[in-house]
Amino acid sequence: MIQHFTPVSSGARLSDQVAEQLANEIKQGRLLPGDKLPTEARLVEQFEVSRTVVREAVSRLKSLGLVDSRQGSGVFVNPQLPFAPLNFEARHAASQEAVIQMVEVRRALEAEVAALAAERRSARDLRKIEQAVQALDAAVQSGGDGVAEDVNFHRAIADATSNPFLIQTLEYLGQFLHGATQVTRANEARRIDFAAEVQTEHQAILQAVKAGDAAAARQAAATHMGNAITRIRSADPAFWVQEGERLAQPLVKGLRT
Repeated sequence: MIQHFTPVSSGARLSDQVAEQLANEIKQGRLLPGDKLPTEARLVEQFEVSRTVVREAVSRLKSLGLVDSRQGSGVFVNPQLPFAPLNFEARHAASQEAVIQMVEVRRALEAEVAALAAERRSARDLRKIEQAVQALDAAVQSGGDGVAEDVNFHRAIADATSNPFLIQTLEYLGQFLHGATQVTRANEARRIDFAAEVQTEHQAILQAVKAGDAAAARQAAATHMGNAITRIRSADPAFWVQEGERLAQPLVKGLRT
């Protein structure tokens, strides 16, 4: 069967867009296990990109276990495909609404994480959470952006659940929110009151976890994420036009809310 692909354009990384289309061909059964991918030259022609972009896309598919190279023969769909990994399409992560939707997902998860942390936290867990809050406050007071410290705070709460599946899910989500981190940070820099709001919300989560009050912790975390959505929506359209390209940058862990 001859595949026909749509040329990619600016927005999300070109290699991500190419990888998405190829992965969809495999997932939809149009490229079957054992099938050979079109040649590199053919992919360059159809996607209207460079050989480097195609190679990066194929490398991503290899890392997902979807394809494998055979010396001198080309690239083939793996005969035994792995379990489908959780994977968000890159183009869907590059908008204000997508950032809000991501935070909605986090709200559902973080609320339960906080509740479980309140029920299960040890004295050592509490020390780590309190130290994370102190480090975040110190970073902001010294003029830093506090992003790394904010991530550490949420990670310390997640660690207190002793649930590796929750921790790994949150880590996975974090890698898709690098652009959101930058945009949210820039937005908060325009509003001094936002920093105070975030500090108060973090304290509410900390106190509920410290008190062992699962219901209060769940509510405090949900409120924190809900307010994060409000803060994201508060940015005017001109701000999003200016900052929006950050959402399409290479993805790493972290989200400041």
